[in-house]
Amino acid sequence: MRGVPYAWLQLSQDKLKLLAAVGGITFAVVLVFMQLGLREALFDSSVRLHNGMQYDLVMISPRTTYVGRAFSFPRSRLQQVAGLEQVQSVSSLYLFLASYYYEGTPETHRKVLAIGIDPSHKVIRLPGVDTQISQLTKPDVVIMDRYSREEFQPAVERVMAGERLPLQLNDRSVTIIGLYDLGTSFGVDGSIITSDLNFVRIFPERGLGEIDLGLISLAPDVDQETGLREIQAFLPQDVLVLTRNQFVQREVDYWSGSTPIGYVFTLGAVIGIIVGLIIVYQILFADVQTHLAEYATLKAIGYSQGFLRGLIFKEAVILSVLGFIPALGLAQLLYDQAAAATQLPLAMTLERGIFVLVMTTVMCCLSGLLAIRKLAGLDPAEVF
Repeated sequence: MRGVPYAWLQLSQDKLKLLAAVGGITFAVVLVFMQLGLREALFDSSVRLHNGMQYDLVMISPRTTYVGRAFSFPRSRLQQVAGLEQVQSVSSLYLFLASYYYEGTPETHRKVLAIGIDPSHKVIRLPGVDTQISQLTKPDVVIMDRYSREEFQPAVERVMAGERLPLQLNDRSVTIIGLYDLGTSFGVDGSIITSDLNFVRIFPERGLGEIDLGLISLAPDVDQETGLREIQAFLPQDVLVLTRNQFVQREVDYWSGSTPIGYVFTLGAVIGIIVGLIIVYQILFADVQTHLAEYATLKAIGYSQGFLRGLIFKEAVILSVLGFIPALGLAQLLYDQAAAATQLPLAMTLERGIFVLVMTTVMCCLSGLLAIRKLAGLDPAEVF
């Protein structure tokens, strides 16, 4: 590309200044990567349970905002649709936060999400559930998420070693008989699955007649949208019936718009871009100021204003690439460490890498656009 050697020679003339510029851009890009990664992990982790269940439609209370804070509704509403010809089967789920006590846990009392299911309905598709679901019919037994937060790992490790581990949920003594794979989220540190009967033993104030999620499987020949419309028209307005995508989007919308967490991560990414913009602008403006005589000479011997602008933009592109490459490696390292520490789904994706590279290039080019204003009225006669 014509002009690149000039741009590179100008940038590399002062090695320390170039290194400082690349370091500043790298810092800004890492900040953007982390904020975008954490924001995506927030959304992905919040819908793990949604995607880990077998259903076509889901019935919830209109007051339910996210699964960690579900509101119950009469089970009779779900039974009403069970007899419709459009419906193949229905299943009830119970969700509530339980006080967890285990003597080997650093903080003795914590909260776990308790999930109650009918063991005769295999509606949970999470690894480890199918092979153990029949055992959940026994009184006071549960299985636990192996990817619960670090505070729960002493119990997880003992179960992995083959022990049947006693612990206390609320005021009920139960036994962990196995593990399954789910993972944490920003709203849930750990979870257990048990039968619906064991669930009401753990929460004696709850009854089987009040459920938190109703999972509906449609008949094979029923279109999802058609089934949804017909079931919505059949039921009163005291419950909501949603498709899987609508259910997932409702959860994402809650974390994105109704909590400060999604806003903070988005703001952090914007701040990272602004920081990078300022850093690159200062570097390029200082470069223009330092080499003003050289630019004037180029203009005097016939190089056009467009050539000079192109030179600055090429410097901006070079800086964006030099800053992006180490930032990508550092972000991957930080993703791995954060994922191991939090069990959140933090992973680098091709889409995010391309997006951040484009944003970095745009950021640097905008800085270049601001810096070349100094060249707009450049008169060689005045410079010399």
